[in-house]
Amino acid sequence: MRPSLRLCSVAALTAVIVLSACSGSSSSDSGASASTSPPGSVAAQDVPAAPSAGCTATPVVPAGESKVAFTSGTDTAYYLRNVPPSPVAPTPAPMVMDLHGWGSAAEIQVKTTGFETLGNTKGFVTISPESANIERVFDPKLGSTSLTYLGAILDEVENTLCIDQNRVFVAGYSQGAITTSSMACEFADRVAAVATVDGITTPAGCDPARPVPVIAFHGTDDPFVGYTGLVGEKTLGLKAPDGSGRTLAEVGVKATDRIGPPIPDVAAAWAARNGCETTPTETPVPPDVTKLSFTCPPGDEVVLYRVNGGGHSWPGSDFSKATAPIVGPTTFTINATDLAWQFFQDHPKS
Repeated sequence: MRPSLRLCSVAALTAVIVLSACSGSSSSDSGASASTSPPGSVAAQDVPAAPSAGCTATPVVPAGESKVAFTSGTDTAYYLRNVPPSPVAPTPAPMVMDLHGWGSAAEIQVKTTGFETLGNTKGFVTISPESANIERVFDPKLGSTSLTYLGAILDEVENTLCIDQNRVFVAGYSQGAITTSSMACEFADRVAAVATVDGITTPAGCDPARPVPVIAFHGTDDPFVGYTGLVGEKTLGLKAPDGSGRTLAEVGVKATDRIGPPIPDVAAAWAARNGCETTPTETPVPPDVTKLSFTCPPGDEVVLYRVNGGGHSWPGSDFSKATAPIVGPTTFTINATDLAWQFFQDHPKS
């Protein structure tokens, strides 16, 4: 039996990546433009909607949040589906898939990011999947059953709701951010752009069908997913994903292990993959954030927000702030949810 939502609240914000895979939000002012292209650019607005099969489905799914049981292969769990108040059909709506972290839950992710609340205002559908793993851990390896499961959820949503297939986006926190990185590789033909908080990676074997724009956020004092690429000390107490009840330390993970390259190098690798220059321009966002922007071909932008002194938290989230003793400081200089949505609007698939 799974713990209650209340008991999961600490685990929800202590998410980190699967080592073997690696080679509600407040409404504060975002403080800076998310991309190097003009917000609401004519080019983005000119990309036509691509209606999904669900645009002719009946009956029309009503507005509001629903918990939808879902099975793909041997993976059985659920996803939270939030439809904005205005009817989705027959007008194609953008969609944001929002992925939770290690040991977390879909309900916690909804509280952390606030994408559902924003979607109700901006008119996009939010899908928050629950991991089918016993310890609530997505497997981000390319070709994994977790990615197959998430791809099947995309199929079902597009077949049952009226979705704009040129505006399907994925966001994730920590382990969900790692999985989001993998989805940008494996589903590049379907996912227009992605946003990662505390967990961007470059998965081994990543060869996307098209450049996928990326906006990323990471704290320099993250105690779980180190900004330097090392395993954070607090990672060691997390449950191993094998269901044995052992911690990661007990299965051999050490604080001196390297998760991967430093986060700026990971962002530069994404930039190179997108055909961008790999040396970013740094812009201060006082008092505690620096925006690293890579010069890219139009529509293929990569942006990293470095939260100086920031912890393993979602920028602008009151829910993250409430767990500061566990995850460290949360900045309110920027709002990751608002910036991600702005970035998504500027980067439809074309």
